[in-house]
Amino acid sequence: MKGIADTGLIVAFGNRTDQHHRWALEIARQVTEPLLTCEAVLAEAAFHLGSAPFVLSLIEDGMLRIAFDFLSNLDQLATLARRYEDRNPDLADLCLIRMTELYPRHVLITIDERDFRVYRRNRREVIPVLSPSHRKV
Repeated sequence: MKGIADTGLIVAFGNRTDQHHRWALEIARQVTEPLLTCEAVLAEAAFHLGSAPFVLSLIEDGMLRIAFDFLSNLDQLATLARRYEDRNPDLADLCLIRMTELYPRHVLITIDERDFRVYRRNRREVIPVLSPSHRKV
């Protein structure tokens, strides 16, 4: 599976009491190559889990790979921030939207389906999403 990991997936995977933990485990079993992500997502996940070592272990073990250069995408992030200002996206969401543009064959794996059903990549394209309520893209 070629995927981009959002915060919710990582948190659900790392927290056995999370309502989406089983779903996250199912996703992890399907991973055949590292899921792409960004540093903003990792920071959010470490905060929510209260464990930077756990999040770092996912990188070390090859489940996740940082695949986003913030500085080289700064202009595009600023454009996305203005475009979706009314939805008040966080920095991780902006990075993920941009990543779906950079990696168009990857599905975004998230529990935050509501916002990502509104956001568009390349201005008009629906972002392919895999979430607990929509197990297929």
